[in-house]
Amino acid sequence: MDSPHPELDITTGQKPSEECAVVGYIGNNAFTNIIFSLRALQHRGQESSGIATFDGKIHIKKGMGLVSEVFRDEFLDGRIGIGHNRYSTAGSKGIENAGPFVISSSIGYIGVSHNGEITNAHDLRERLKEKGYIFYSSSDTEVMLTEMVSEINKYGIRDGIKKAMLEIKGAYALAILINDTLYALRDPFGFRPLIMGKNNDGYIVASESAAIDTVSGKVIRDIKPGELVEIKETGYRSIFTIEHQKSHCMFEYVYFARPDSIIDKKEVFDVRYNIGVKLAMEHPVNADVVVPVPDSGRSQALGYSVYSKIPYSEGLIKNRYSDRTFILPDQKSRYEAIKIKLNTIKSVINEKKIVLVDDSIVRGNTMRYIIGILRKDGATEVHVRVGSPPIVAPCYFGVDMKTKNDFIANGKTVEEIRKEIGADSLGYVSIEGLKESIGMNELCLGCLTGKYPDDIPQSAKPNYT
Repeated sequence: MDSPHPELDITTGQKPSEECAVVGYIGNNAFTNIIFSLRALQHRGQESSGIATFDGKIHIKKGMGLVSEVFRDEFLDGRIGIGHNRYSTAGSKGIENAGPFVISSSIGYIGVSHNGEITNAHDLRERLKEKGYIFYSSSDTEVMLTEMVSEINKYGIRDGIKKAMLEIKGAYALAILINDTLYALRDPFGFRPLIMGKNNDGYIVASESAAIDTVSGKVIRDIKPGELVEIKETGYRSIFTIEHQKSHCMFEYVYFARPDSIIDKKEVFDVRYNIGVKLAMEHPVNADVVVPVPDSGRSQALGYSVYSKIPYSEGLIKNRYSDRTFILPDQKSRYEAIKIKLNTIKSVINEKKIVLVDDSIVRGNTMRYIIGILRKDGATEVHVRVGSPPIVAPCYFGVDMKTKNDFIANGKTVEEIRKEIGADSLGYVSIEGLKESIGMNELCLGCLTGKYPDDIPQSAKPNYT
């Protein structure tokens, strides 16, 4: 099975990155369960990590880097806690923007771990500033939490959160700590996933079911779009659900989530395999071998191979122990770093017609380089097949794709893109093929069509005036 968020593509800035993994836990060994869950969700954010626990007072630890780098010998007391892995899409990089965020309020401590992006964060921040609120970070999460606390102080937890939801726009999947009670909240569109489970120690909520599996838990169910769930050590209950048209992010299935996760009752591996089958149906080719881009194209390449009856083989090997290069200062340095990270298996590539399968192409630099090394090592033809339709528009709901000019598909035909990356042929799965592969129509396809499920405030767009 493929491993999401391939290091090659994240660190060179060629693939989109998403803001964050969230975890919430209540029960025995809360800190340990959160640590293991965050490590299982490391692919969703490598910029910073943090945990907040409560045992009558709040304990919080945050740091820049991976979970294993931030938490070495620490232990935080408490039978309840929330955890966060961050990759920034809103707010600058820095410890001040690392989650979780915690505020002391009139009803006690309120903490939030957030996955998504608040589209009207700028407007909310300005309005709250006028009321006298002060902000420590540039994160949209702090704005959202401040709005929630403001309403909770006036109306209580249930009505306060519901009123805040009427003001907060965009994508949010939240693990919320309010003193000794855990809450799970998902925006009414259901952009980002949030799953509840249970193990022998207690209850867990997490961005993906794989985190629940990691702590030997069983999935109870997905948090519904628009739903607030209260979780105590004795059990859980649904507080309310705001009914709305659902709009799940298609990139969760195409790229972000681990293939062993199940999101909104769809297994990610199965979806990606189906995409590969659909690619083979829509874009057949006479070739000798199907080769995935590691690690992002494996499931799709397997589906393509089985349907087309073209043999599958690992023709590209990634050096998993090379330095993390996303901190390199410029694009040229990052591009050069690809050469350290990827190499071919010559016997698979030499004198062969290759079907090269990947999950997506955003900017195209990495794909161009991979095709180049395949040809250098003897491939006679390279036919590229892509497991998502062309990305042509920005995302405003938690994916790090804001600058339209960066997209290779912007204003270009498929043939023009083929020439630019140097492939012999190029085929993208169709939008209808993608929907059929996922098995649902309730999808956000804004980055593919430029049509969004909700209005985007001007203040959310780059270089707004």
